[in-house]
Amino acid sequence: MQVQQQYGKTQISIELAKKIDGEIVSADSMQIYKELNIGSAKPSIEEMQGIAHHMLDFVSPNERYSVAEYKKNAEKCIEDIISRGKTPIVVGGTGLYINSLIYGIDYPDTKIDEKYRMELEQRADKYGLEVLYKEACKIDKEAMQKISRK
Repeated sequence: MQVQQQYGKTQISIELAKKIDGEIVSADSMQIYKELNIGSAKPSIEEMQGIAHHMLDFVSPNERYSVAEYKKNAEKCIEDIISRGKTPIVVGGTGLYINSLIYGIDYPDTKIDEKYRMELEQRADKYGLEVLYKEACKIDKEAMQKISRK
């Protein structure tokens, strides 16, 4: 009886990188975080098989990291890989990250009002998310139809 081996994205990308002299650029929103190895399917050093991987393990879990930052950093990695005569291979499961690269989506710099955010978090803790959800519906009912109540 012949057993067929199953390959995931990581294994396929590594095999491809070996064949075309490539390097891997992760587009996984969980693999960017340091110390988040369980549940993220982050490849181990052994699994990488000597193939360079970029955009892994560089953001602390308590830091904010946006798709705009991802796009800027990934583009730098891709340019560097190409400048060294290698082929970048973008791999991962976060569509927003991949779309930002493929479609050249620009994200404006957005300032976050941390004081207001903390106020909303305190209100959610005290009164529940349902109260904030109802308030948001009054502001933009159409947008809120796409957002879960939980």
